[in-house]
Amino acid sequence: MSLQIRRVVTGHTPAGRATVKIDEIAKNVISNRPGASSCVIWSTSGFPVDNQGDTDPTSGSFSTTREDGTVFRIVRYEPGVTPRNHRTDSIDYAVVISGQIDMELDDGEVVTLKAGDVLVQRGTIHNWVNRTEEACVVAFILVAAKPVTTADGKPLNAVG
Repeated sequence: MSLQIRRVVTGHTPAGRATVKIDEIAKNVISNRPGASSCVIWSTSGFPVDNQGDTDPTSGSFSTTREDGTVFRIVRYEPGVTPRNHRTDSIDYAVVISGQIDMELDDGEVVTLKAGDVLVQRGTIHNWVNRTEEACVVAFILVAAKPVTTADGKPLNAVG
């Protein structure tokens, strides 16, 4: 089954009244590897965020993160999703919407997350593994962050 996420985005009329600007099934669903599909719901650049204007920031292409910004993404992991060990230059807030998924760290530790569980990912190398027979859907909010550094000052930059 394809990832279908309804996104509703508010904004303002010229007179400053609240209004719905977008109400649609997200159109930018992509798959970068077998067993995973995702869509960007919204993205921002700079801090504090500028809420002016009506430009939809999801119309372009995206990296995993956005330098000096945020990315709100929904990912669907099918059973047996292809592995992708990676680290991002961000702090990632994850909420499991449905299903179950294992987060594997590079030291071999595995944490099983189920619907309703939340995770704060702080620049660690990790992988998402779906060992169940049903898809798992996770919402991610990625906020730009400085790379973590080791005790000897070596930066742990994004990989994978």
